[in-house]
Order: sequence, then structure tokens, then C-alpha cells
Amino acid sequence: MADKLIIFDTTLRDGEQSPGASMTRDEKLLIARQLERLRVDVIEAGFPASSNGDFEAVAAIARTIKESTICGLSRANDRDISRAAEALKGAASSRIHTFIATSPLHMEKKLRMSPDEVCEQAKKAVRFARNLVSDVEFSPEDGYRSNVDFLCRVLEAVIHEGATTINVPDTVGYAIPELYGSFIKTLRERIPNSDKAIWSVHCHNDLGMAVANSLAGVKIGGARQVECTINGLGERAGNCSLEEMVMAVKTRRDYFGLDLSIDTQHLVAASRLVSQTTGFAVQPNKAIVGANAFAHASGIHQDGVLKARDTYEIMRAEDVGWAANRIVLGKLSGRSAFTQRLQDLGITMQSEADLNAAFLRFKQLADGKVEITDEDLRMLVNPAALDIQPQV
Repeated sequence: MADKLIIFDTTLRDGEQSPGASMTRDEKLLIARQLERLRVDVIEAGFPASSNGDFEAVAAIARTIKESTICGLSRANDRDISRAAEALKGAASSRIHTFIATSPLHMEKKLRMSPDEVCEQAKKAVRFARNLVSDVEFSPEDGYRSNVDFLCRVLEAVIHEGATTINVPDTVGYAIPELYGSFIKTLRERIPNSDKAIWSVHCHNDLGMAVANSLAGVKIGGARQVECTINGLGERAGNCSLEEMVMAVKTRRDYFGLDLSIDTQHLVAASRLVSQTTGFAVQPNKAIVGANAFAHASGIHQDGVLKARDTYEIMRAEDVGWAANRIVLGKLSGRSAFTQRLQDLGITMQSEADLNAAFLRFKQLADGKVEITDEDLRMLVNPAALDIQPQV
């Protein structure tokens, strides 16, 4: 039986940290409901101690969502943890996610704490959180740039205190896939009680490798939870994209051998909702949910797809929430795509000569337009309606 990969969505917390992506309580609740329809395993609903508004949003989501675990973020101190626990009181399933930085740079410059102080603070935080909830996640912020020996010491200690999930963030997107995967593997091999917790990855996209690094953390490192966001929303260059991560694991199940709970037919709807709510447009060539993800403009590709979709498609558009793939008629389109679109529109040419003439007019018109519409095609079968004359 295949292992399950837990999908931890942090659109409502890390995604909201993207400049300009702030959401209201009602907007967060709307997205949370969509994430529940998507069957996300864990929804990180926010950072309750950060503001009264975020506390209320987390509390509302905790009361409303029944099928997903609701998580609240907290720094490694009693006040934050207590606030998170209070916000999560109404949840059917809750988790507190507490963190403290462990890299030399962060400890010295930001926290101004010694390694011993940081280790002790991490232990106290997890111990306190476990007295409030049974599901506690710990993250060593900037974990990938931390000293391995020190990180092993901290993570072994927090697992001993009751942490049920250990999340290793590449906070600034510095990692390389092979190195990050090996880093997770090394931690799991060196920490004696590593088998007592689920291992998680959280990757940022500063070098454009958040999804690749997350996949390496899973395949090489043995992580069984991935933290990600819809559309890859997040600070700076963003986070690991949920839709890309999910479809990579699903499409290449032969390689990853992992099961998912996600109902992928809701991916496009989730993407559109987050885009509309934040005002962040999805680039047309974005994998899975971009407008061109299942669009074909080249005549050779169109001909292949019309004969057998798997010639140029490794997944079905319908499986991620699109109505269908899209044949885009333009100057690169060939006769097969042109003829098929006429048939789809119920247009029948009287003879082969008429079809040839219409196709010639189509190619002439396409040289001057980015995309040929269905209305253009209807006009093309009536040459008198156009100022284009066939060349002899």
C-alpha cells in the first residue's frame, strides 16, 4: 500500500504575506471552504496573535470547516501559543504550528539569542503547546541554512517534548533540489527519534525551485507533508505551488508512489477564487491553472491532439477543473484543426474546393490576427462578408 502525502495549505497565512494580498475574514472563510472542497488535509488559517482580525478569521474558519485540520501559527512563546489555542477551540481537528529561527544569521542578528537559549525556547514552546492540543508542528525558521549538528539537537529535543510534525523550511529559497532532499534525509537518519514525527517541507521560490525542492524533499528526503499555496502565492517570489505539486505527484505516481486526498477537479476553481480575491492575476502559461495550460496553437500539435490527446497532453484538462482542452486557431494552425472547428460549429462545406478556399481565406486572415474566433470562421465560409479575396 502506498504512503500518503499530506497537503498542508498555507495560502491564508504565508500566501497572505505576499505584499498586497491581505484578505478580510469573510474572504478567508470563502477560500477555506474551497480548500475543504479540494480536500486539503491541513489548512493553516492564519497567525492568531498577529492581530484581532486574524484571530477572528482563524476562529471563524475553525468553527466552520469540518473535513480539514485547522492550523494556527505561533512564535515560540506562551502568549502566541495560548492565542492560537483559543482561536482553534471550535475546530473539529486542530493543530498549533510553532517556530523559532535556528540559523546562525537569524539567531545572532534577529533574535540575539545564543544557540542554547534557542534550543531551550523551542523545547518550552512545544511542551506548552502539547498541554493545549495533541497535534503540534515545529518549524526551525531558516532551517536549511542552519548548522546541521545544532539542528539535529533542536529537532530531537522538540520531538521528545511531543512535536508530531517536523517542518524544515527553506525560508529564503536558497536550496537546490538534490542538496535539499539530501539535507532532509540526513536529519532523519541522524536524529534517533525521527520516526516519532511526520517530516514536512516548506520551500520558497526565490530561485524558481520551490516545487522541485519540495519534490526532492519528498522523494530523496522521505518527507510526507508538503506546505504549499494556491497559485504559489507567498512572500517575495512565492511558495511551492499546490496545484503543481499535487499534479506532479499524481501524474508521476509511477515514480513517487504516493497517494493524495486532493480532489483535483477543484484546482482551477480554487486558483480563480484566490486570484479574484487577492487581485493577483495568474500568468497565462502557469502550469495546471494558467489559461494556456491546455491550449494548443501549433498546427502539428493540434493535429496530434485531435487524433489522440495524449500525444501532447500528459493529463486531462477536465481532471483539474477545466471544461476541456483548447484548440487556439491562428496562423500556426493547420487544416486538421480548422476542419474540426468547422464541424464543432455545425458548418458543412459543400465540396472539397469550397473547403480549400475557406482554408486559404482562414490563413490570410490569421496572418493579421492573434486568434481566429468562431464568429470569424462563420464569416469565412461566406467570402462576400470579408474584404479578403482568394489569390489565384
